Amino acid sequence: MSSTPVPNSARLAVLLPFAAVTLIWGSTWIVITGQLGTVPPTWSVTYRFLIGGMAMLIWAAVTRQPLKLDARGVGFAALLGLFQFALNFNFVYRAEGHVTSGLVAVVFALLLVPNAVLARIFLGQRLGRQLIIGSLIAMAGVALLFLHEIRRDPAASGEVYLGIGLTMLGVLSASIANVMQAGETAKAYPMATMLGWAMLLGAAMDGTFAWVTTGPPVFDPRPSYIAGVLYLGILGSAVSFPLYFSVLRKIGPAKAAYSSVIIPVLAMLLSTVFEGYRWSWLAGAGALLAGAGLVLALRARRPNR
Repeated sequence: MSSTPVPNSARLAVLLPFAAVTLIWGSTWIVITGQLGTVPPTWSVTYRFLIGGMAMLIWAAVTRQPLKLDARGVGFAALLGLFQFALNFNFVYRAEGHVTSGLVAVVFALLLVPNAVLARIFLGQRLGRQLIIGSLIAMAGVALLFLHEIRRDPAASGEVYLGIGLTMLGVLSASIANVMQAGETAKAYPMATMLGWAMLLGAAMDGTFAWVTTGPPVFDPRPSYIAGVLYLGILGSAVSFPLYFSVLRKIGPAKAAYSSVIIPVLAMLLSTVFEGYRWSWLAGAGALLAGAGLVLALRARRPNR
């Protein structure tokens, strides 16, 4: 059976937000590194999503979307806040205290695996052959990038494994949230309203955990820290998450997760400039394979059949 050609306008409606999210999130890894130090990681996460949540609800009000959620909506927002904006980011911020931002971004590229598995289980979405082949190529590239990191500093393997373990927990949390966003419950509510409350509820969980484990709020008055919080809260959250979730609803969690495959390459380029990351033929080959797998997978016409 022949498939109907996809109009260019439909492709742009996916590719433009996909590209914007990839570029923004490719830079957030290095910004997160600048949030570590004076302020405990969980307080930084709290500030990020307080700003992001307020920005989302302001946008909802400006666009005249309803600001209230019913009981089911509040429960869903709380679960989304727990997995996406509390567990996921607390694991990621702590991981960057043990390994470079580039390596955390590399491991996060594995998001496409649990996304594909959970989408198959809970949403009944199948993976086409082209998407599977693209995934295998991209995963080979991620493996080479990972091998480069291990070979670069064998003496620090303990720190590397701890950082990777924390990142994997973040990946699993993010994947659960991704599949939740692709379900019918999420689609029943305005996205800005749902995400705004999810971020604020997630921030409340973050703040409670931070107070219990590290004490009262701590803030860094340096302009660089404040700029980083604003960047992560507005661009990295209030702008990026609606764009990402809109793409996810159109093409499915597995395919949307390919943004996490190309993001490590951008993160490593920034890590090269700001953290002294050193490339090798392994890293270069890994970046090329990851990009080739991404292109192949995104050209699949029917990824969910």
